[in-house]
Amino acid sequence: MNKGILFFHHVSFSYAPPGGFIEDLNLSVDEGRFICLLGANGSGKSTILKLGSGIYTPSKGTVTLWNKPLREYKGKDKAKLLSYLPQVLDLGVPFRVRELVEMGRYPYGDVPPAVCVSDALRMVGLENKENSFVNTLSGGERRRAFIAMTLLQGAGVLLLDEPLANLDIKYQLELIRILKSIRNVTVMMALHDINMAFEFDTVILVKKGRILGMGSPHEMLTEEMLEEAFEVNLAIKRIGQQAFISYKE
Repeated sequence: MNKGILFFHHVSFSYAPPGGFIEDLNLSVDEGRFICLLGANGSGKSTILKLGSGIYTPSKGTVTLWNKPLREYKGKDKAKLLSYLPQVLDLGVPFRVRELVEMGRYPYGDVPPAVCVSDALRMVGLENKENSFVNTLSGGERRRAFIAMTLLQGAGVLLLDEPLANLDIKYQLELIRILKSIRNVTVMMALHDINMAFEFDTVILVKKGRILGMGSPHEMLTEEMLEEAFEVNLAIKRIGQQAFISYKE
């Protein structure tokens, strides 16, 4: 039986008009689950992740991590338990790849993390780029370098905002494989690729600051649910175990 570790209790949040909002969000994120947040641009996916990471503070309600309010954690203590990777990365950092990845050791001081730097680089396919400066990498390589830093941090909850953006399909699938293979780690990832959502345990459809539905890909990725979430007519074609999304003619 899975155990809830990250809870959103009646959480509301809004930007200054005409920004987006989250309204009365109730969500339990279970241990060891592989979850994607799926919805149209501006639906609230990124805001949910920022609330879950503590970057944003709810205007109403509470976010708790391991039954303790998120706001009560100190920086290093929270970093050992939860890691957040934003959609927009600081791509001008004046570091070599290995130096960037080593920053994932921050919460541990002199205690080595479970994953070493070389392992993290190998996981994301950058072992031959460790001495390259981050600002000389391609967009996809830069994102993989930041993902390696997140893996080194070794937190039990990973909140990832569009981590597949700018990655070739090979590295999208490889990253999915890596994340699914890490035992006892909970992943919640914002996603824009509907086809890739079939790789997850749980799909959360988000629309206009609310959860439209939550369940398995089989339950959520139907023509009816996707049309409601994205307000566009979509067709699902299944070939064996594979499903493909396209626009209806």
